[in-house]
Amino acid sequence: MENINRKTAEYLLQIKAIKLSPSNPFTWASGLKSPIYCDSRKTLSYPEVRNYIRNSFIEVIKKEFGDADVIAGVATGAIAQGALVAQELNKPFVYIRSEPKKHGLENLIEGVVEKGQTVIVIEDLISTGGSSLKAVKALRDAECKVIGIAAIFTYSFPAIENNFAEAGCRLVTLSNYNVLITAAVKGGYISENDVETLKQWRIDPGNWNK
Repeated sequence: MENINRKTAEYLLQIKAIKLSPSNPFTWASGLKSPIYCDSRKTLSYPEVRNYIRNSFIEVIKKEFGDADVIAGVATGAIAQGALVAQELNKPFVYIRSEPKKHGLENLIEGVVEKGQTVIVIEDLISTGGSSLKAVKALRDAECKVIGIAAIFTYSFPAIENNFAEAGCRLVTLSNYNVLITAAVKGGYISENDVETLKQWRIDPGNWNK
């Protein structure tokens, strides 16, 4: 996993799927000020990176989770990645909406899952884990067994581990915040002086930069 963690971080930085700007923070949709911005959808625009992410997902799934009946992607960022993984594994694919469709059958799960099937969930980004665990609940409500979640990147907030533990769901990521910061310093994306600022943000993002 160490090589996958490092290489994934390097790719995310190279294609600017993750940007670091401690001195000029980004503003998230929630209004939160942040020195980091992640848009892993950009990985889909680079075949070399896209293939690496797909192959790494498959390697991690086989090693950490084993077999499953269905691959599920979380809308919207992980739909394409999940479909690529399902295609390579020759497995059925579904995706989980953030909220039920407001017309027709009002589906929350798009695609076909059957009671008792085992499912591995693909996610692009883990912040607090709220949307991911909501997808897990939807699958469990459909009487499926969720083996675990595999994601591209996590901010590694302190609450994440507790949130997933309380939900009884295992999380494995291709890379994480600490590995990214190390890769960013080594690659010259940030200086050593920026590291403490970035660490403080991760510990308490809500009060950072106030």
